[in-house]
Amino acid sequence: MSPAPNPPSPSEQTLAGNPEVRHDWSLAEIEALFALPFNDLLFRAQQVHRAHFDPNAVQVSTLLSIKTGACPEDCKYCPQSGHYNTDLDKEKLLEIEKVVEQARAARDAGASRFCMGAAWRSPREKDLEVVMEMVSRVKSLGLETCMTLGMVDSDQAKRLAGAGLDYYNHNLDTSPEYYGEIITTRTYGDRLETLASVREAGMKVCSGGILGMGEAPRDRAALLQQLVRLEPHPESVPINMLVKVPGTPLEDVEDLDPIVFIRAIAVARILMPRSHVRLSAGREQMSESTQALAFLAGANSIFYGERLLTTANPQAERDRALFDKLGLHPERRETCTDDSRQQETLEAAMALKTGQSRADALAYDATLA
Repeated sequence: MSPAPNPPSPSEQTLAGNPEVRHDWSLAEIEALFALPFNDLLFRAQQVHRAHFDPNAVQVSTLLSIKTGACPEDCKYCPQSGHYNTDLDKEKLLEIEKVVEQARAARDAGASRFCMGAAWRSPREKDLEVVMEMVSRVKSLGLETCMTLGMVDSDQAKRLAGAGLDYYNHNLDTSPEYYGEIITTRTYGDRLETLASVREAGMKVCSGGILGMGEAPRDRAALLQQLVRLEPHPESVPINMLVKVPGTPLEDVEDLDPIVFIRAIAVARILMPRSHVRLSAGREQMSESTQALAFLAGANSIFYGERLLTTANPQAERDRALFDKLGLHPERRETCTDDSRQQETLEAAMALKTGQSRADALAYDATLA
């Protein structure tokens, strides 16, 4: 006769019933999640995900580089860094009307959030005035707005928030211990200070990291621990797979096992139950099966369109086909005042073949700072 199973631990009961939001996860606890049998880990992640989200809805964003290249930072993964020769064309800050045109096309193609990235260490005063106008104009289209402009201080964050910026993206990239192997021109503390300024200004936080940069398993757990310690948790958590760009120091790093990547998605979902976990850079290299596992593990946000700044992103038609195959649908846009028009736009957009003129309107050759 088989022995009676052990009763579930309190943590197991929490995960299966009413997932709580915690900020005190220990590194050992997070590593224990990573070490769970794969099926058990995904089951727990699904329980948490379904407690807070429609499991078949995916938030859709579009990303545009508003200023490309010549960044003074030395991030080893980034083709925009002025330290490396990646044959990336350098471009000045886009004109406001160009940004608004791209944002309108993104909205009409089904995006609910429009993200704008500039390759700066931090914005200059004259540039800040321009991007604030961009935010105001894009916001007026009924889109959520997000920007990544490098480091911002408290005053800059408050001014961006006053212009209507909803989200500010500033990734931690990796663990504090491994960070110095990837970036030397700004500190981990600099990044945390920017996030604190953003939160103090009342904006939502978009912050995650990049996997596959040669880090150890403990570094992946430590990165998530840093994100979990933020109070509140980031509303959006992009989990990026390194895109190896020729000319960058990481162009020959060993590929990360897709299952390891999926484990990170699942652990992020368990640790940050109310956050949108974004399947971000690296999707172009992922099979449909890997992407499907990521959604099963709790990813519920993507970038939509042909380009993810300067790196390729699955074409919109491929995304539409994958959504259809998996029974997924775009998450409703909360900022649009015309709900009926909004839902019709979202549903129609995923049925469009946008590989032609509409995709061209969304595609802009740029990369994230």
